[in-house]
Amino acid sequence: MSAVVQDRYAPAPEGLFQIAQIDRPTITADEVLVRVHAASVDRGTWHIMAGLPYPIRLAGFGLRRPKYANPGRNLAGTVEEVGGSATGFTPGDEVYGMATSTFAEYAAVRADKLAPKPTNLSFDEAAAVPVSGCTALQAVRTHGRVEAGEKVLILGASGGVGSFAVQIAKASGAEVTGVCSTSKVDLVGNLGADHVIDYTDEDFADRGPRFDVVIDTGGNARLSQLRRALTPRGRLVIVGGETDGRLLGGSDRGIRAKVLSLFVGQQMGTFVTSENAADLMTLRDLIEAGQLTPAVDRTYPLDEVAAAIRHMLEGKARGKLAVSVSPGRLQTPATGSTP
Repeated sequence: MSAVVQDRYAPAPEGLFQIAQIDRPTITADEVLVRVHAASVDRGTWHIMAGLPYPIRLAGFGLRRPKYANPGRNLAGTVEEVGGSATGFTPGDEVYGMATSTFAEYAAVRADKLAPKPTNLSFDEAAAVPVSGCTALQAVRTHGRVEAGEKVLILGASGGVGSFAVQIAKASGAEVTGVCSTSKVDLVGNLGADHVIDYTDEDFADRGPRFDVVIDTGGNARLSQLRRALTPRGRLVIVGGETDGRLLGGSDRGIRAKVLSLFVGQQMGTFVTSENAADLMTLRDLIEAGQLTPAVDRTYPLDEVAAAIRHMLEGKARGKLAVSVSPGRLQTPATGSTP
């Protein structure tokens, strides 16, 4: 099969990837082999590609060099083969979910990280949902515990996670304010935000009244600034805001927030996304009900994964970036293992 491959870690995608012919993955009993039609790019793609911050290497992605063929994590496609103990799927089913090495024509996916694809989405649109959608769902409902009538502030509202968080908070009945740059104000408004703050023109912490929940999906705002935007007993959920630090990569802000919340009335912290089929099913229900739509900025062919990652790193993406895994759009691959 054709697949993106990398043989080293690097913080920049240029010159890192090549298209090669490698063996199809062999599935275990609890896995499903999926013919990948589309994948997508998120911030986690970069972490796995770069091997940064360093703790990600200790988490099983390879100490000196990448353990997996490529950093793809999201997919949408059709079931090709089902493992002996994997239930709920049959060959030909249209599915979406999370796996490793998804920038390829086939991927082995654990059955508990896979769900039926929303019927009203294309494969490109569905592939944009899994990791970012699950992260947003857990930020809003599990950790933010957003309730109807509450005032919610979402920083990074035009990004991958933020664009989902705006819609999920609205579906929960909240009054939503999104924060983004000037060029993306229209996008956030179209996602359903009740109010939009252009951070180049206004400090969100100066907006009154204060918010019951603040979800920071990558603003890198100071904790003091975030606390100023919260009610005295408000809830802060830090999702993103990475720095270029090699040891902690900005995760120290979430750690400091957790510690500080032990001494103040505000509840603050961060979390690691749980990748599971139950949340994928919840997202599918919201999508099919018309309450959630992935904002796909553009779709890249498989041999332009580096360009997609660069577009994301430069902060230019309006929502999500999809990757089409279509043999007809591939350049001639390098020689490798048998297809």
